[in-house]
Amino acid sequence: MQNTWLPQYLFVYCAILIKVMLYSTHTPELIDKQISRLQPLNYNQFRWWRRFDTKYKPLPKGASFYQRIRNGEFEFSHYFWQAQHCEHEINQKYLECHSDMQKMLEKYAVDFARRKRLWEDFHTHETDMLDSICKNFMREFGLTKEQYMLEVETFDGTLEELYIHIQRKYPTLTTKVERRGRPKKQTI
Repeated sequence: MQNTWLPQYLFVYCAILIKVMLYSTHTPELIDKQISRLQPLNYNQFRWWRRFDTKYKPLPKGASFYQRIRNGEFEFSHYFWQAQHCEHEINQKYLECHSDMQKMLEKYAVDFARRKRLWEDFHTHETDMLDSICKNFMREFGLTKEQYMLEVETFDGTLEELYIHIQRKYPTLTTKVERRGRPKKQTI
């Protein structure tokens, strides 16, 4: 005679041992370390889902591409760590609700909306930043899109190291592109 109760018993026992989470995130220590590098924001009714911002101030428009790289304007998007932080908070609240999904959806709908908007911000910010990096390399060194993509795919290093590598490999433009508008004031 076969034991039919054994598979059911094992399933319940295994479900108790395994911590079920909604989202897989990085470790809480790593998330807290990355979030501590950001500056907390005051509440803003138009951007309520954002809690942190970077500590660096963007350089003025006249700054060179290399100066902007050194300033950290093209670093990995901080929205990723905010979204990870939000997902970690949702996981903690999920455990508090004892896996009752309906109760959680009613009680923490704002957290789910915050998570969704942070991921949208992350994808938008990353896409815009990568496009900006490509355009700056193409403009500064006169590269084609294919040359740029080839260099990026074959190079292994930081963005600053890539800049130096491309600067050595390709000669820079010798003539400055003349800008429209009033010329800069000459200082004596």
